[in-house]
Amino acid sequence: MIGAAVKALQQMFSPPFRSVLIKSILLALVMVALIGVGLHQVLTWLTESGGVWVEGQVGQTYANPLSWIVWFLSIAAGLGIVVGGIFLMPAVTAFVGSFFVDEIAELVEREYYPSDPPGKALPLARGIMEGLKTALVAVVVYIVALPFVFVAGLGLVVLFIAAAYLLSREYFDLAAMRFRPVEEAKAFRKANQTTVFTAGLLIAAFVSIPIVNLATPLFGMALMVHVHKMLSRRQLTAR
Repeated sequence: MIGAAVKALQQMFSPPFRSVLIKSILLALVMVALIGVGLHQVLTWLTESGGVWVEGQVGQTYANPLSWIVWFLSIAAGLGIVVGGIFLMPAVTAFVGSFFVDEIAELVEREYYPSDPPGKALPLARGIMEGLKTALVAVVVYIVALPFVFVAGLGLVVLFIAAAYLLSREYFDLAAMRFRPVEEAKAFRKANQTTVFTAGLLIAAFVSIPIVNLATPLFGMALMVHVHKMLSRRQLTAR
């Protein structure tokens, strides 16, 4: 597993990976920016509308204290966008990665497994669907776990484990689907869920590092290509 992670990291700095890395980072930044703007607009609207409504209920007597509360909520909203952007990176990278899985997989297979039959490129719609499903589930998990972030860090543990589980599922399935039918790929993942989840812990650790996590699709997909190859060979040996 460590060897697979080292290979994935080493190849990320190779010239063929650079163009994919640049495209992946740019798309991730666009997604983060759009999410940030959307959250800012929603939170600003809620703060301002809520302030107006409360002022209408209590009158001008409490206008000054109310202005301080609105100011505090505005600051909290801004911090919420930053924190939310960090916690939502698994969702962002899951969706972004769906656009580049085949480019990444092909580069890994060509570099490390040139004598093996090449994988079959996935339909773009299938890749996007898998990435979108993972992203939506990650957002739901984030919303549920957020209140627990302030309870002895319990939310952070939940988010880390959830990221490991969700990202390992997506990237392994996408790597396996290049060689197996959809249902067979999912069944193969379930049969090796401990190994796949362990690899997912490495991806979760990667995605938790600010800035570096923009390259998560490259690391995650490259790692799971190696893991799928390793498990496939183990399966053949066991027969």
